[in-house]
Amino acid sequence: MLFSSCFFSCRFHMGNLLKVLTYNELDQGPNFFLDFENAQPTEAETAVWNQVNAVLEEAQAVLAELQSYTGAGQEIREAIQNPGDLRLQERAWSAVCPLVAKLKRFYEFSLRLENALRSLLEALTSPPYAPTQHLEREQALAKQFAEILHFTLSFDELKMTNPAIQNDFSYYRRTISRNRINNLQLDAESEVNNEMANRMSLFYAEATPMLKTLSNATTKFVSENKTLPIEDTTDCLSTMACVCRVMLETPEYRSRFTNTETLLFCMRVMVGVIILYDHVHPVGAFAKTSKIDMKGCIKVLKDQPSTSTEGLLNALRYTTRHLNDDTTSKQIRALLQ
Repeated sequence: MLFSSCFFSCRFHMGNLLKVLTYNELDQGPNFFLDFENAQPTEAETAVWNQVNAVLEEAQAVLAELQSYTGAGQEIREAIQNPGDLRLQERAWSAVCPLVAKLKRFYEFSLRLENALRSLLEALTSPPYAPTQHLEREQALAKQFAEILHFTLSFDELKMTNPAIQNDFSYYRRTISRNRINNLQLDAESEVNNEMANRMSLFYAEATPMLKTLSNATTKFVSENKTLPIEDTTDCLSTMACVCRVMLETPEYRSRFTNTETLLFCMRVMVGVIILYDHVHPVGAFAKTSKIDMKGCIKVLKDQPSTSTEGLLNALRYTTRHLNDDTTSKQIRALLQ
């Protein structure tokens, strides 16, 4: 099962969406334990589940490819330092082309991931059920939504720490431009033509390209479904954030996690839904009227070792839209300093 090592391996069967805790002093919506380990699709979920699962089956391979991406830095440096050496130019080009083909596959996967997210949003927000009821009825789809967010933040963390991706692609584009000026046609252009290169360039220019893709997709979903109240989408996101926060900050539930990867999975999902909420909700996640307990969420992250959370805190700092709004309290800003 995809990401099975990251799912909750509890010593008891949790059943369907158990209510685990009620914070009367925090009116932050329902607090649930989503059964990420055992949830199986019902007959009603099967069509969407199969569609999304076909995409998620590719996700682990994409992460593995990105993790092993070493780049063509040495070949590119030698080619640049010796512009008159045709052998070194050809060697650099031969090294870069398969890497750019790999980057193209990552970009095309982001488009499939966008469609999968849209299918899940449609399923988890459609009438007549409220978002919380959807999460209760459609455990397997909620699990897939979490898997997408976990993959997205995992991908973006790897991308941000690998400058070879931008360097390789920039060299590829410069070489194509130079050869076009000299009226030379390169075989690789049939694989990644100028139009595709432009789209890929916009994608990889983002610090967190997969997260940007999902944010845009969620915003587009809300704008295109004008008969669907925006709260149906944002409530789905805030409920997921609340669920993850409660599971992370409650010792009796944390003690049931059997490995540290489960904690990271939960944190990534929580941060992912916060960012999506902040991009879609008119006033964002940081305002006092937000249905997300941002102080609690940030505190949960800060209570973990910085090596596992710094990338997630940076995602909140730099990929949200409303952190620097006047409606954001100084206390929350200080927490993210």
